[in-house]
Amino acid sequence: MNQILQKLLLLLFLLTGLTNNSEAFNAPVFNDTTAESSFFDAEIEKDAEDSIKLDIINQKAYLYGNAKIKYQKTTITAAYIEIDWTTNTIFATTTNDSLGNKIGHPVFTEENESFKAHEITYNFKSKKCRVKKISTKEGDGYILGKVVKKMEDDIFYLKKGEYTTCDAEKPHYAIRANKIKVIPGKKIITGPAHLTFFNIPMPLILPFGFFPNNDKKSSGIIIPSYGESTNMGFFLKDGGYYFTLSEKIDLSLKSNIYTKGSWNIRSQLRYKNRYRYNGNLSLNYGKNFNSEKGFPDYSEKKDFNIKWKHQQDSKANPSLQFSANVEAGSSSYHRNNSYNSNDFLKNTMSSSVNLTKNWEGAFLNNLTFNLRHSQNTSTKNVSLTLPDISLNSKRLYPFKALGNTAKTQWYDKIMIKYGMNTKNTISTADSLLFTKKSFSNFRNGMKHNIPISTSIKVLKHFTLNPSFNLTERWYLSQTEKRWDANSNRLITDTLHKFTRGHNYSFSTGLNTKIYGMVQFNKSKIAAIRHVITPNLSFNYTPDFSDEKYGYYKTVQTDSIGNTQKYSIMNNGVYGSPSTGKSGNISLGFTNILEMKIRSKKDTVESFKKIKLLESLSIKSSYNIFADSLNMNDITLNARTRLLDIFDINFSSSYDPYTSNKEQTKNINQFELNTNNRLARLTSLNTTIGFTLNDKTFSADKDKEKEKESKEEEERDFYAIPWNLTANYSLYYNKGYKSSAFSDTTQSLNFSGNLKLTKKWKIGFRSGYDFDAKELTYTSIDIYRDLHCWELLFNYIPIGFHQSYSLTIRVKAAALRDLKFEKKKDWFTPEYN
Repeated sequence: MNQILQKLLLLLFLLTGLTNNSEAFNAPVFNDTTAESSFFDAEIEKDAEDSIKLDIINQKAYLYGNAKIKYQKTTITAAYIEIDWTTNTIFATTTNDSLGNKIGHPVFTEENESFKAHEITYNFKSKKCRVKKISTKEGDGYILGKVVKKMEDDIFYLKKGEYTTCDAEKPHYAIRANKIKVIPGKKIITGPAHLTFFNIPMPLILPFGFFPNNDKKSSGIIIPSYGESTNMGFFLKDGGYYFTLSEKIDLSLKSNIYTKGSWNIRSQLRYKNRYRYNGNLSLNYGKNFNSEKGFPDYSEKKDFNIKWKHQQDSKANPSLQFSANVEAGSSSYHRNNSYNSNDFLKNTMSSSVNLTKNWEGAFLNNLTFNLRHSQNTSTKNVSLTLPDISLNSKRLYPFKALGNTAKTQWYDKIMIKYGMNTKNTISTADSLLFTKKSFSNFRNGMKHNIPISTSIKVLKHFTLNPSFNLTERWYLSQTEKRWDANSNRLITDTLHKFTRGHNYSFSTGLNTKIYGMVQFNKSKIAAIRHVITPNLSFNYTPDFSDEKYGYYKTVQTDSIGNTQKYSIMNNGVYGSPSTGKSGNISLGFTNILEMKIRSKKDTVESFKKIKLLESLSIKSSYNIFADSLNMNDITLNARTRLLDIFDINFSSSYDPYTSNKEQTKNINQFELNTNNRLARLTSLNTTIGFTLNDKTFSADKDKEKEKESKEEEERDFYAIPWNLTANYSLYYNKGYKSSAFSDTTQSLNFSGNLKLTKKWKIGFRSGYDFDAKELTYTSIDIYRDLHCWELLFNYIPIGFHQSYSLTIRVKAAALRDLKFEKKKDWFTPEYN
C-alpha cells in the first residue's frame, strides 16, 4: 500500500514537471516527511535548460542541457544528469556537439572545493563520489586523474594522477604518479612519481611526493643553484633551510660553497606583530681564499655584514616611538659576497636607531635618543655617534595673555623655545675602530639653544621677521697650545676641565610677493604670470675672539716670533663661538613663471596650468664690518620641467672679486673693474634627467597624473610595455685655479626595458664614465614567458662582477624549486 502511495505522488510530481520544466523539481519529491527522508535528508533544487524526464517505474530522473542539482552544500552542473533514487546516486557526464566534441563537462562544487571531470557518480547518502578524468585546483596547482574516489571525509584518492601548476587544458608539464592522495586544504601525497613534459616522461624520478596545500608556513629545505666561477671553482649557491618558528617569526639560513674553499653563510630573521611592530635581522659572514696554501700569492679574506630594520606601528604607542635601520660590516663584504647590484655598487653604509618620547602638555615635551653610524667603503672611514640626545620644549608665547585677548597684537606672536643637544662621536679608520686608543678619541659635548622670533606685518604687503638666537656650548676638555723654545716646536695639549662658551646673533628679514600677469584674449595662451619674491635681510654676529670672552688665545708658532690665534674649543664637537664681527646684508630674488593655456573638449572651454620656470633664485650678501672683500659670492639656482618630461636642476656660484697672479687667493678688486664682467664662475652643478614610459604621451595623461606615481609602483615590471630613464650630471669647480686646472666631473646613467612581444622582454642598465672614457656597470636582462614556466637571463659583460646566469623555472611559488640553472662568473674577490 505504501509503494502504491509513493507512485501516485510521483505521478502528481510528473504532471507538475510537464507544466514547467525549470521549476518542477523545486518542491520535495514526497509530501510525507517519512517517505522523503528515505531518499533525501534536505530539500533538493534542480534545473535544466532543455528538458527533465521522469521514469516512475525505475524511480529515475533525467536532466538535459545545462543541468544543475543543488543538494545541501553540494552543487553539480553538467550537460546531462541522471538521478537514481533506488541507489541514492547522481550521475553526471558530458554530451557531444555536432562535430563530436565533448561539451558540458560536469563540475562538482562543495563549499570552497570545486573540480571538473568527464564523468561523476555521487552517492548523496554516503557522500562518496567516483570520478573519471578529474581536474581540480588545489592551492597554486591542479590535480588531474583518470579515476578518482571522493570519500565522505572529503579526501580524494586518484589512480593514474598528475599534479601541475599549468592551467592549460593539456598541461605542458606534470608530476605523474599511479597513486595520489589529496587532503584538501592540508597536503597532497603521491607514491613513486616522475616528471613529464608534453606528456613525454623525463628521467627525473621521485620515490614519493609531498606538497603542502595550505596558507600556513612550514619549515623545509631551500634547494641551492649550481654553477661555475672561473677564480673560485664550481659552486652551490643559496642552499639552506627555512624555519617556521611561530606565526610571527621565521628564520632562513642560506650558504654559498665553492670547490676552491671559499664559503659564506647568511641568516635572516623576520618578525611581525600585527598593529604593533615588524622587522628583520640579517647576520652574514664570508671567507674567501685566493690561490692555494703554500703558494706565495695565497691569501684569505674574512668579511661580515649586519642588517637590522625595525618599524613600530605609529598607532601602537603614539607617545613612545622606536625605529631602527642598521647596516654595518667590513668594507669589502658586498664586493666579495653579494650579487645584488644595489649592494655592491654603493660605497656607503649607514645606521640609525631612534627612540622618541613625547609628553603632551609639558614644557619640555620631546626627548629623542639616537645612535648613528656612517661608513665609507671606498675610504674605509667610519663615523660613530653614540649617543645623540636632544631635548626640546614646546613653543611659548609669553606676551599672548597680555592686553586685549580678542585682538591680536604684534607682541602676541613673539615666540621662544629651548633646545638641548648632547652627543659623543668619533671618526676613524675601520681597522682602528675597536682598538683601545679609539675610545680616547671620542669627542663629546652639550649645546643649549634659545631662539626668540616673531612675525610683524608692515604696510600691509610686507612681512618683517626679526629673531634673536642664543647658543651655549659645554665641553669637558679644552685645547692649549704653547711654543717650546728648547725643541723649537709647537706643542698641543688637551686639558680635561669643564669649558663653556656662548655666542648670540641677531637677524631680521623683510619679504613680500610681487605679481605680474599678461592676458591674451584670442590666443591659445590665456595668460602668463610672473611671481617675484624679494627678500632683504640683515644678520649681526659679534666678534667672540675678543680677549674679554676668553675663548681664543694667541700662541707663538715659530722661532722668529710669528703668532696665531686659536680657539680653546678647537676640538669641540659643536665647534667654537664665531671669530670676527660680521654684519651681513643679504638680498635675494626668487622667481616663478607660469603659463595658462586654453583647451576645448566637448565644446566646453577649460584651462591648463604649465610651469615654465618652477624656481629661479639669485642671492648675495655684503658684510659691512669686513675691512676688505666685503661682498660674498653670488649664487644662482634654477629648477624647471620641460615638456613635462625633462627635469632640469642648475646651481652655480660666482665670485665678484678677482684673484692674484698666482691665482691662490682673492684681492680686493672687483671683476667688473678688472675684466669688465660682473663676476667669475667658480662652481657649477647641473643635472638633466627624464623618465619615459607607455603613459608619458597618453591623451588622458593630465587626468591620470595624480594617480600615475602610485600606479607605477603597483604595476608589475613585466606588465610595463616599455620604460626609459636617463640622468646626466655635470660638476665644474674652478675656485682660484686657472682654467687649465679646473675640475670638471661628468656622469651619465641610463636604464630601461622593452616588451618586444607578448612573451619577450629585455631590460638594460648602464652608464658612461667621461674621465675614463668607458662604460660603467652594465647589465642586460632577458625575460621569456613560457606560460606556466619562465626564462630569466642576466648578463654582466664588464666589471669585477662579470657573470651570466640562465634560469628556467616554474612560475608558481609551490614548485619554484623545480628549475634549471646555469651560472658562471669571472669574479675576483678583494683581499686587501
